[in-house]
Amino acid sequence: MTEAGIGRPRALSGLGLIVRRELLVYFGSVGGYVIASLMLAILGLLFNTRAVGGGSKYSVEVLTEFFNSAGGLVLVASCFIAMRLIAEERQAGTLALLQSSALTEGEVVLAKFLSAWLFLGAIMAASVYMPALIFLHGKVSVGHIFAGYLGTCLLGGAVIAIGTFGSAVAKTQVVAVVIGGALTTVMTLSWLLARIVEGSLGDLLGYVALWDKQFTPFMRGTISLSGVLYYVSITAFFLVLARNALESRRWSS
Repeated sequence: MTEAGIGRPRALSGLGLIVRRELLVYFGSVGGYVIASLMLAILGLLFNTRAVGGGSKYSVEVLTEFFNSAGGLVLVASCFIAMRLIAEERQAGTLALLQSSALTEGEVVLAKFLSAWLFLGAIMAASVYMPALIFLHGKVSVGHIFAGYLGTCLLGGAVIAIGTFGSAVAKTQVVAVVIGGALTTVMTLSWLLARIVEGSLGDLLGYVALWDKQFTPFMRGTISLSGVLYYVSITAFFLVLARNALESRRWSS
């Protein structure tokens, strides 16, 4: 077996170790449980007050409003989930040790991202009982539920990637969440500028918006292939930026 053939399994093993270690941090720390508990509590409150409350509604309207609330919550929570990924290693002085391992910067970034995304996915999976309650008094499509959760996870993945980049360039977790939150806010609200700006620039601003045209179809129960491509592209773009940021810091130090 060639040296490259041996190196690949080792790299995959190292990537898996980082993912497991990070998941243990999320599920074994007070901070992780606080984030998960707050997300589920707030989502439950919004489900009762906004989705179910406010008068009689069709089941599909209740489900759409649930994913509207879930998407908004994920936008905010993902920034806080991602802020510690690399900035915490830098604060603790363990980033240099991590970079001296057999893993490349890209593999480190990918492992960190996957752990945060899986943590978010676990929280969202725990919320599935809320849309399931709609079956007690109405009828909804399982496909609508699947599309809504798919869109929510894709949206969360994109924001976590943005937060990973913020964590890669920041020296502290506070700065990381500020950078990630600022980028997420700009990309979420760019649809407002799209309504003012005319021509191709307006179309571009509308397309890059994290929410408006991209998330709405999922929220309403439609799997948008262009939306899937958009979120995957945004996720990959910011993960590459995070990798480049780590590489530049390594060579400049």
